[in-house]
Amino acid sequence: MSKPKALVTRRWPEACETKLQELFDVTFNTDNHPMTAEELKDALRDYDVVMPTVTDPITADVLSAEPLRCKILGNFGVGFNHIDIEAAKVRGITVTNTPDVLTDCTADIAMLLMLMAARRGGEGERHVRSGEWTGWHPTHMMGTKVTGKTLGLIGFGRIARAMAKKAHFGFDMPIIFFDPYPPAPEVVKSFDAEQCSTIEEVLRRADFVALHCPGSKENRHLINAERLALMKPAAYLINTARGDVVDNAALIDALKKKTIKGAGLDVFEGEPNLNKGFLELDNVALLPHLGSATLETREAMGMRVIDNVTAFFAGQTPRDKVA
Repeated sequence: MSKPKALVTRRWPEACETKLQELFDVTFNTDNHPMTAEELKDALRDYDVVMPTVTDPITADVLSAEPLRCKILGNFGVGFNHIDIEAAKVRGITVTNTPDVLTDCTADIAMLLMLMAARRGGEGERHVRSGEWTGWHPTHMMGTKVTGKTLGLIGFGRIARAMAKKAHFGFDMPIIFFDPYPPAPEVVKSFDAEQCSTIEEVLRRADFVALHCPGSKENRHLINAERLALMKPAAYLINTARGDVVDNAALIDALKKKTIKGAGLDVFEGEPNLNKGFLELDNVALLPHLGSATLETREAMGMRVIDNVTAFFAGQTPRDKVA
C-alpha cells in the first residue's frame, strides 16, 4: 500500500521530520517561507494531507481548490481560527489540532510576560544594552509587585488553569476568572478561584488580566477601548491567546494615555506585521509568538499531528478531530 502524499507547510523539529519521512511520501517547504494562497490551493489539489500552521490562512477561497485531493488538514497548533472550519466541513476535509502538549510552556510565557511588564524587564534589558545604566539608586526603574496581586483570567481552559496554578501557588495570587463554559466546581476550588459573572467584573477587579480565550469571529476585539477603560489605572493586560482578541490600536492608545499601566504581548493582529505604535512604547513587553517555543513542546506538537493523521489513514477517528 502506497504511503499517503503529504505536504508540511513550515519546517518542523528534526525528530518530527524524520518520523514524517518514515510514514508518508512527504514534501517539506525547504526554504520555510510563508506559503501563498495559490501555493496552498495547489497543495490541496496535489496532496492527500496538508499539515499547516497558524501562518497559513486556510480560507474558504483556498478550500475551493479544484480538483480536491486533500482529505485531512493536520494542523500544527492548538488554535485553528486560521482555518475556515465550516468551509472545510462542506468540502469533506477533516481538521485536527494539537491540544494538551503546549499547555505548560504557553502558561510559562504568560507568567514571563506578566513579570516582564510589571518589573519593567524588557525596558531594563534595553537600558543596560544601550549603555545608559549609571548604577543603582533608590528610585531607579521602580515597577509593580506581582506577589499577592489579583490575577484575572478571561477563559479558564487548560492554559489558563496552568497559569493559575503557577500564579496562585507560586506567587500567592488570588484568582478570579470569567468563562462561559467553566470547569467543574472541584477544579475551580483547587485554585481557590472565584468565578465572575461577566468579563467586565474581571476587568474592574484584577491587577493583572490574562487572556486565554480562543480566536474566533465572536472573540475578535473582545478587549476593546470600552473594556480597557474599565481596568484599573495600575493594571496590566497579558495576551498569549490570539492577536485579534485585542483591538491593538485601542490598546496602544490606552498605553499611551496611561489608561492602564502596561501590557505583555506574545501575539498581535496581522503578525508578524505588528502595529508600529507598540515599538514606541516602553510600558509594553513584546515577544515574537513564543508561547509553545521549546524543543520539547514543538516536538510533541509534531508527533501529535502525526498520530492524528496516521489514525485517519488507518480508518480511525483522530483523537483531536475538530471538524
